[in-house]
Formats: sequence, C-alpha cells, structure tokens
Amino acid sequence: MKLGKIIAAGVLSFSLLTGTTYAAPAWQLPQAGKTFATADAKEAYVANCMGKFFRGEVDMTFAAPDKWTYEKFTVNGVNTERLVNPKAKKSARVFLQLHGGGYILGLGDLYRNLAVKQAVLTDAREVWMVDYRLAPENLYPAALEDAAQVYREMLKRGVDPKNLIVFGDSAGGNLAVELSIYLRENNLPQPAALILASPWTTFENDLPSRTGNADRDLVLGRTNPQMLNEVANPSYGGALSRKDPRLSPIYADLTGLPPMLIQVGGHELFVDEGIELLRKATADELDVTLSVYQGMPHDFALLLPDLDDSIKSFAEIKAFVNVHLPR
Repeated sequence: MKLGKIIAAGVLSFSLLTGTTYAAPAWQLPQAGKTFATADAKEAYVANCMGKFFRGEVDMTFAAPDKWTYEKFTVNGVNTERLVNPKAKKSARVFLQLHGGGYILGLGDLYRNLAVKQAVLTDAREVWMVDYRLAPENLYPAALEDAAQVYREMLKRGVDPKNLIVFGDSAGGNLAVELSIYLRENNLPQPAALILASPWTTFENDLPSRTGNADRDLVLGRTNPQMLNEVANPSYGGALSRKDPRLSPIYADLTGLPPMLIQVGGHELFVDEGIELLRKATADELDVTLSVYQGMPHDFALLLPDLDDSIKSFAEIKAFVNVHLPR
C-alpha cells in the first residue's frame, strides 16, 4: 500500500482574443511572500484583504501576458478557454483547470490570472479552462459532462494524458476527482496528476471543521453568507443523497486514480474533508499528499497570492509536477 503523506506547512468555433503583443508581463514565482510577527496580525491582514475583495475593491482584470495567446471557443457547446505560453514551446505539459465557486459561479478573470501562474509554475505550454454549466439551472451531472467533453477534445487534439495535469479548487476540486472517476469508468486514460486546492469532497455538512471553522474561515465562512449557505445546501446535487459518491468522492472507489496533491488551509471549512480524502485515497492505494497550511482560509493561494503561505503552496505544486511529470 502506498502511504498518504500529510505535510503541515506554516465541431469547434473559436474567437482569438489577442494579438501578438501585450503590455502585461508574465507572472514569476517570488522567492518569498508576506509574513507576520503574530497569528493575530496575519488574521487581521487576511480579514482586511477579504473585506476589500467582497466589497469589489480588488482589481482582478485579466490581460494575457506579452506574446501569450488567449482564445475562447466551444467544444460541443461547452464554453472553453485556452492560454498558450510562448516560453514553453518545447514543453509537452498541459493544464486543465476546473474552477471553483460552489457550482453556482462561473469562470472569471481571477481564474484566468491563476491559469497564467499555473503555466509559469509548471512550464506548461497551455492551460485549458472549462466554463461549465452552473447550478441551480443545471444539476448533476451537467458540470461533469462538460468537463468530460473538454477532456475528450484535448485527447482528440493530441494532448498526451501522461503530460496532462488536472487542477481543481473548491467545487472544481470535487469535479476534478469525479472527472477522474468518470475516466476510469469509461476506459479513458487518466491524467498524470490531480492538484486539488481546498477541495469540496463531501456534500454532507457534518464534519467538525464545517462548524468549528465557520468564524475562522474568512473566505467561505460566516463572512460569506451566500457561499456558506450554498455549501450547507448544495443545489448542484439536486435530489441525490449527499453521501452519493457521485457528489461526495470520499465515499467513492478511488482505485486507479493518478497521484494527488491536496492543499488546504488550517482555518478553512473544508480542512476535515481534505483529511478524509487523504484517508480514502490512501486506503485505495493512491500516491497522495495532503498539505495543511496553518492559519489559512479556503482557497488562500487563489485569493491571497502575496502571502508567504501561498508562495510556498505554489512552489509545492511546481515540485509535485516535476516529480510526477519528469522531463
């Protein structure tokens, strides 16, 4: 049995939306990020940043970096976006990004900017982003069907699954695991790795961190009542049982899934289910690593990229990819 590791760490239509030159430089991984003398100072900083975010005071406008290609197209009706990294021409690595948002929020500039980071971190030649159908208008399995359509298209275009990384955060982390299970059940090749940031791994609401961290999680907790309510009453599942493995992968058979990196914040609502996913994946003999970043809220690297914890999480992703997708 492979042991789980837990780390505590402080058809196609398209439109080309870019030309050949942009003012924006590509992101680079900093050596270090912002640190704090005390836990209280760190929490106050997070609270201030997230307050600005929720009030709409944070500029998240996306601009493709210099000489990158950015396009929007459809795959059998599924809205899809793709970024091509000109500095990775010799790389075969490709990212598939499945965004979060409780299955009720769509793909936005926050995730397009993250896609640039993902490509730079891993020297990926391109990142595909799936703007899947949303609840409550579209219930399970709408998002899964859309993700599977795009995955099949990537294979059709010649993407080697041995060079394919699937990333999902929050609801996207749920979708990434369910997509991998779908691939196994439909005799399709697995990607080389799954990277899961703050994954939503059970639609149940009874794990201790769901209540114990409701005040401490300054992203998904009581400071964000819309999403807190959605997590407590997930619309995407429709009439399915919340324990149904199609919604809650901690109850699914994970046998045969690829190596998995799980990153969670110690203050987030989903920390316990990250641990439960580690346990299930280990029991099913997967190569799985869980890193808990103490004092951090849900999806911290996405929303607070300047913090040292976020920089360390980015560096961990880079190292994980380099181990599992050798050049």
